[in-house]
Amino acid sequence: MKMVGAQVAVLRVRKGLTQRQLAKLVRMEEETIASIEQGRRALMPDVAEMMDRVLESGGVLAAGVEKLPAVDQVPEWAEGFMDLEREALALSSYQNQVIPGLLQTEAYAHAVFTNEIPALSQKKIAERVAVRMARQEILHRQDPPNLSYVISEAALRDQLGGPDIHREALLHLRACTDLHGVTVQVMPLGRHTHAGLSGPFVLIVTPDLQHLAYAETQRGSQLISDPNEVNILSAKYAMLRSQALNPEETTGLLDGLLGER
Repeated sequence: MKMVGAQVAVLRVRKGLTQRQLAKLVRMEEETIASIEQGRRALMPDVAEMMDRVLESGGVLAAGVEKLPAVDQVPEWAEGFMDLEREALALSSYQNQVIPGLLQTEAYAHAVFTNEIPALSQKKIAERVAVRMARQEILHRQDPPNLSYVISEAALRDQLGGPDIHREALLHLRACTDLHGVTVQVMPLGRHTHAGLSGPFVLIVTPDLQHLAYAETQRGSQLISDPNEVNILSAKYAMLRSQALNPEETTGLLDGLLGER
């Protein structure tokens, strides 16, 4: 990503444009251009094509993005996704194994990372927990994004870290349902139909109104910009919301789970 970002910077300067001017021409935020040039944010194929036209670079950027090694397409610590998350206007997330990261307590996050295989050192676990907690600042910013979550009931019943940590996590999640702009729905157990069997994913709307998606696997992650693929995942998410409990039913379920102890 750093190599492609450096190419963007060189081509921009050669064209005599500032980051702000380029941002305006490709309908993006100036900060987004800076992130791309610094290699902190992935250059999406459609944006690369637009930049090639604006910068008259003959398809260099599009070719560079297409030929990136797989290791460069998945930034360490999913930094590209976290940059998008930090700036997003809206996030829609389906999770089937754990409570979503932005809604986790510190102790629950620690329990999640403790279950990594191969095992992480205590130092590495602490570092990852700190990053996860810092990400939650977006929940309390002056203009928070619209956040929608569909969470499998199984993730709420697993007692990661033990009963006390589990109860604290449920109490925190219940409190998050009252935050402005946050909608939580639970996908109940025992359904005969289910739109999320292929695994978790996140839909992202950026400040420049790009619609992207992000998906994690056992050994990697993928940032998705292809409009057709994003549309498919958007349709899946709409179906998941229709199959899940509504927000009021969800708070009732959480209250019931907390009342069982």
